[in-house]
Amino acid sequence: MATTRSEFGAFLRARRAELTPEALGLPADGTPRRVPGLRRDEVARLATMSVDYYTRIEQGRLPASVTVLESLARALRLDEGQRRYLYELAGKPRDRDRTEHQRVRPPVRRLLDQLDHCPALVLGRHNDILAWNAAAAALYVQFADLPPDERNYIRLVFLDPAMRDLHVDWEDAAQVGAATLRMATAGNPDDPRLRELVDELSQSPEFRRWWSAHIVSTASHGTKRFRHPVVGPLTLDCDTWTSPDDPDQRLVVLTAEPGSPSDEALRILTSWTAGDPTTTRPTSKGA
Repeated sequence: MATTRSEFGAFLRARRAELTPEALGLPADGTPRRVPGLRRDEVARLATMSVDYYTRIEQGRLPASVTVLESLARALRLDEGQRRYLYELAGKPRDRDRTEHQRVRPPVRRLLDQLDHCPALVLGRHNDILAWNAAAAALYVQFADLPPDERNYIRLVFLDPAMRDLHVDWEDAAQVGAATLRMATAGNPDDPRLRELVDELSQSPEFRRWWSAHIVSTASHGTKRFRHPVVGPLTLDCDTWTSPDDPDQRLVVLTAEPGSPSDEALRILTSWTAGDPTTTRPTSKGA
């Protein structure tokens, strides 16, 4: 609980540091600022509460009600992902047990295989790679060759040099990964697997920097650029869908514009790996 209160206060401080009075229409008083961003009294004014009340909330000495959380979310201009994270840190009740092993349903596995030349993955609550298709293995890495504990998307992005080389916009991909992991810790601050993963990723100076910034994300779509060692440059649209029966499972699918050079390159890449059984075995711990 103490860890969650500390995270709650750190998140509020990080968010108010990103804002300026001018951007929010607050009058400038001409007083020099020791640190960038909004002061506590300015946040309190925007959230229509006393400075003392806000200070006690930020310091973890007073719990925040749903009404107060909503006021803070509006005052700090939080987006949907940040708002959700704020509520999680404040102790919004969870409606399900997150300790059970995650299992990928057979229909989802069939869907992966039927996507042919579209790389597709199923990611779990820790961004563990629960399942994949042949196209994903051909694009990224032979997941079947990795120990189950190392089949984690964010771990690979930060710690595998080949993944760093693969992503043209590696910093963007890695920062989103760190932000997604930060989001996952809100509802499970004492999860030993998450703590272990964060400790391991802290080998990376970039991860340490982005982690300390308390950035969160629930990005569900975007464009990714790759430099593949076999077929060269690829520009792929990335879309993510949340499982209806397990909100902690996400299906990630990458597609190319039909007839584009990237589409042709994907078809070539997957044709070379067709029939290779090592690319199609989507197994994971607990799956």
